[in-house]
Formats: sequence, structure tokens, C-alpha cells
Amino acid sequence: MKITVIGAGNVGATCAQRIAEGDLADVVLVDIVEGLPQGKALDMVESAPVMGHSRSIIGTNGYDETEGSDIVVMTAGLARKPGMSRDDLLKKNAEIVQGAISEAHSKSPDAIFVMVTNPLDVMCEVAYRVVGGDSCKVFGMAGVLDSARFRSFIAMELDVAMEDVQAMVLGGHGDTMVPLPRFSTVSGVSIVHLLPEDRIEALVDRTRKGGAEIVGLLKTGSAYYAPAASTYQMVESIVKDKKRILPAAARLSGQYGLTDQYLGVPVKLGASGVENILELPLSDDELAELKKSAEHVRVNVEALG
Repeated sequence: MKITVIGAGNVGATCAQRIAEGDLADVVLVDIVEGLPQGKALDMVESAPVMGHSRSIIGTNGYDETEGSDIVVMTAGLARKPGMSRDDLLKKNAEIVQGAISEAHSKSPDAIFVMVTNPLDVMCEVAYRVVGGDSCKVFGMAGVLDSARFRSFIAMELDVAMEDVQAMVLGGHGDTMVPLPRFSTVSGVSIVHLLPEDRIEALVDRTRKGGAEIVGLLKTGSAYYAPAASTYQMVESIVKDKKRILPAAARLSGQYGLTDQYLGVPVKLGASGVENILELPLSDDELAELKKSAEHVRVNVEALG
């Protein structure tokens, strides 16, 4: 397997490191900044004897080395700064995504594209319009990250093991995301039976603002450890054909009453990409929230023209 990671910033470099150290594939790290991907790739290679893997990691400023990639992970783009929303990155990152995905697709027309660049759901649509064809091969990482944040907050609130907590967050990757307490559990027990309503609402609110909380603390960047780990989990499910059920930004074709747009929903992720989209039995209120989130994404897509 060969995986290209576009963007050698904190998210991209950490993704590349996790993929190589997880022995998933050889990695090509691409960035426009001269020396940056080469230096980070060499540093990772020099750590390989210590970490015990023999994966190739190449850094490059072009796309020739990416030819024949099985998976392309798109992380390049402007990062948020304090006071910025993900939507503030819209037009500039759309230009970056369109150019980079065009280059990568020309070298690897059969690749699966995993989008990470914000605003995530809109960037999925930008990439899909470049790639065309099977939308199951173009999707985004956001739901895994949002759910991981929700899981972390639940575990900390209840003082229980992180691995015993599962959570589901749907919708757009932003302030209109839809955490679902009914479908979030501790060893199979829904948190609606474990926490009072006001504490659940507080955790939901913190999840929606999880990215902004980290941006506010860092002041000069945005989150990258959790986004990279979430991307790794999706890539692993593809490489190993694990068929994990994970929330991802997938292009809907009638599910949840929505058509021809990307939105975070639970999917089965395997070797061919999104193999199935699961429709949860949402309540009227939950479905209304999901459609409100979808409308926010649709407006941003239309803003690009």
C-alpha cells in the first residue's frame, strides 16, 4: 500500500507518522514549502529503527512521487486562529483543495480520498467535483474526531475508562454538529441513564466547541493529535478492510431525507471506501437538528459558486 498525505503541517505530519509507525503503508508527504516535507520525512525515517518499522517515508514538493497511491489524505490548508470559525477558511481553502486534489487525482485516478481540510463538509464537495465518479471514494474525517471529543468528555465526567465509552456525533463539522446522547453509551448503557440532562447538555456544548477550545489555548494553531489519530483510524479501516462503523462526512443520496450533499453520518468503512451509509432511527428533534446542520453546509457550498 502507498498513501499520500498532502500537507506537512502538524496534522499532516502526525498522520504520516502514525500511518508509518502503524505499519499500514509507505507514505509520501507533500507540501509546497521547500524543505519542509523532506525534513519531516527524513526525521521520521530516522526514528524508524527505534519504533521498529521499515516503511518508506518520502517528502516532496511535487506530485510525481505520489503516482499510484491507494489512498490520498488531504490535510493542507489554512489553520484556524482564535476568533475564527471553520467557515472563515472557506474560499482560500477551497482554492488549495481544488489545486491539490487535481494534481493528486491526475497521478492516482483510482485512489480513495480522505478529506481533513476545513471547513470539512464543504471541502469534501470541492474534492468530489474534481474527482467525480464514485462518491464512495471521496469522504471526510470529522465525525470520528467529534465523537472522540464527546467520548473523552463523557469519560472524564463519569470518571470511567475511555475505552468503555462510545459516542455518535452527526452533522456538519462545526457549531451545528449534532451529538446524539441517546446513541452514546458506557459499556452499552446510554448516558441518558447515567447523567442528568443539564450535564449532558454541557458536554454536548463543549463537544461543539471542542476545536475552538483548543485554538483558544494554543493561540497560534489548531488541534492535531486527535485529528491525526481520527484520520489514522479511518485509514486503518480502509487498508485492513475492517468495515468499521464510523461517523464520516459522506455524500448522501436520499438518506435522512437529504440528497447530493456531504454530511456527517455513520458509515461502514472498508477497502472500497464508504460501503454503506447507516440510517439511525432519529427522533423528530434529532432529525430537525441534522437537517439544520445540512442547510448550513449547503449554504456554504453555494457561497463558493
